[in-house]
Amino acid sequence: MSGLSQSPRKLLKVTEAIGAVFIFFAGAALHFTFEWSGHNVFVGLFSAVNESVWEHLKLAYFPAVWLGLVQYALLRKHYPNFFAGKATGVFSVPVIIVVGFYGYQAIFRSHNLAYDIGLFVFSVVVGQFVSYKMVVKYGNRSPPQLLPVIALAAYAVAFFAFTFEPPRLEPFRDPITGEYGIHAALHHHHHSGH
Repeated sequence: MSGLSQSPRKLLKVTEAIGAVFIFFAGAALHFTFEWSGHNVFVGLFSAVNESVWEHLKLAYFPAVWLGLVQYALLRKHYPNFFAGKATGVFSVPVIIVVGFYGYQAIFRSHNLAYDIGLFVFSVVVGQFVSYKMVVKYGNRSPPQLLPVIALAAYAVAFFAFTFEPPRLEPFRDPITGEYGIHAALHHHHHSGH
């Protein structure tokens, strides 16, 4: 480990690589945590509360930010502007997922679970790679830029708000129930007599 502490770039590279695996598994878990928690509303803030495209974006966002906070704690001396790079990586993921998901639908007019999982893995790997490259490039700037941190926080606020009151737009609609937000799940939960 001493070798890593001497080389911040190596530590960054290792944590981004391990991080991709962490985000994949944590994201997979967040797909089910809302259900496992008995539809706990607090858990729902961080979990997919329905099958909409938007709610699936949480699965990549929250693990990436949790990872980023740990990385920042380890690397902030070397990379005070860490979150400028991290934010670029984090925001590249929803772009890839949304373009990839609707692109596939437009071409094949269908839905493929294996493709969706592959798309998630691919987007996370790209996001981590972009994050690594951008932190190396911009991370040592001082004072740190505030805008990327504000953007990441605003994205979290949007996830929290849209859990309850999402816009009535296609990416927010649960394709199975046709409903929106956490109400889709709570509604069905009550009706199924649990």
